[in-house]
Amino acid sequence: MRLKFTKMHGAGNDFVVLNGLRQHIQLTPEQLRLLADRHFGVGCDQILLVEIAQHPDADFRYRIFNADGGEVEQCGNGARCFMRFVHDQKLTLKREIVVETKNGLITPRLEDNGQVTVNMGAPIFEAARIPFLGSSDAVIQTLEIAGETVQITALSMGNPHAVQVVTDVEYAPVIIQGALIEHHPRFPQRVNAGFMQIVDHKHIKLRVYERGAGETLSCGTGACAAVVTGIRRGLLDARVNVATRGGVLNIAWAGNGTSVFMTGPAIAVFEGEINL
Repeated sequence: MRLKFTKMHGAGNDFVVLNGLRQHIQLTPEQLRLLADRHFGVGCDQILLVEIAQHPDADFRYRIFNADGGEVEQCGNGARCFMRFVHDQKLTLKREIVVETKNGLITPRLEDNGQVTVNMGAPIFEAARIPFLGSSDAVIQTLEIAGETVQITALSMGNPHAVQVVTDVEYAPVIIQGALIEHHPRFPQRVNAGFMQIVDHKHIKLRVYERGAGETLSCGTGACAAVVTGIRRGLLDARVNVATRGGVLNIAWAGNGTSVFMTGPAIAVFEGEINL
């Protein structure tokens, strides 16, 4: 099977984007892992699939597969690349679209400067909906990790996140501790582990160990989750620049019950074909 694709990235978080409107695409987990493999395939953190919308209010359906072949609910950097892809491929002339995801509808908007803003919806704090096994919905929770107690904030941005504040992200135990948090039994659907350094009330540094992908250069939903965490803990203002290893994202949140807005780059790198 020959498959056409576009390689894209959003602040270094990279994707293989597939147009399911113009070619029939039904991939096995093994084929997805091959696409994502950086040695034997194209290489990416996630694979994005454009499909015909099933929801009556949506322009497109957006499916996301992690590098391990598993399908997930949401990807913020991917949502920006999705918007740029459908616009560049002339699948739509709209500069703002409604996109159906596994976890509901989102609305990305292509800005005049080429960046993309996404309404990511309101964050979810109820433990059962994250899901997180806990006796309360407290902002700060404790996790036992390999004999060490760490403080995290659990929330969902359409996918589950565990965010902790660290002194210096460069020296944070992202790889070792991130993997343990991802598979912690209190997160029955696994979790993205965020490590946030507060620079000041308007700036943070962030590293994220993503569920099913490992540490990535940037994580859009992780940036949203980190800023929401910082605002809830009284550490951040309502609009924050998030410096990741792959670039800067701007996150805005007005508080409980309101949507999180994320703005950042979406870049097409190259197009190609692969024989699976």
